[in-house]
Amino acid sequence: MSRAVLSIGSNLGDRLGFLQSAVDGLGTAVRAVSGVYETAAWGGVEQDPFLNATLIVEDDDCDAPGWLSLAHALEQAAERVRVQRWGPRTLDVDVICCHDSAGTQVLSGDEALTLPHPRAHLRAFVLAPWLEVAPEAQLTVAGEERAVRDLLAGLDAAERDGVRRTELALES
Repeated sequence: MSRAVLSIGSNLGDRLGFLQSAVDGLGTAVRAVSGVYETAAWGGVEQDPFLNATLIVEDDDCDAPGWLSLAHALEQAAERVRVQRWGPRTLDVDVICCHDSAGTQVLSGDEALTLPHPRAHLRAFVLAPWLEVAPEAQLTVAGEERAVRDLLAGLDAAERDGVRRTELALES
């Protein structure tokens, strides 16, 4: 069995509907769903704000590359078009980290799948919802296990304050 943390986001069309489509597409693999957060777009491209959430998923038959393939399939089902890096999208599904059946965090420097996600520790829109569903979560940064709580606290206040919990909810 492997366990993964997935960050989902949308800023085009029915944003909440696209997030829900990811939860629905993952089905019984979903173990936890964070609240829905609204955040300004990240990466310097002018665009509408995102809705973001974090999912904890588990599956006996899925490994880290399998989670990435599933993420891409969910994005494709939402008709995501990859035109501009960090540009607007119907659905973005990122594999933040993955643990194998022994509970060991999977580390990968592969070009197709870098684990843990190389910028997750810099993104409040990933850390805040993750902390909600896994208060004791740890993430490997530069070879060292760090508490997600500490990573979030270490971000610039403006970055943290730009992540706002909404009253919207996803159904699992």
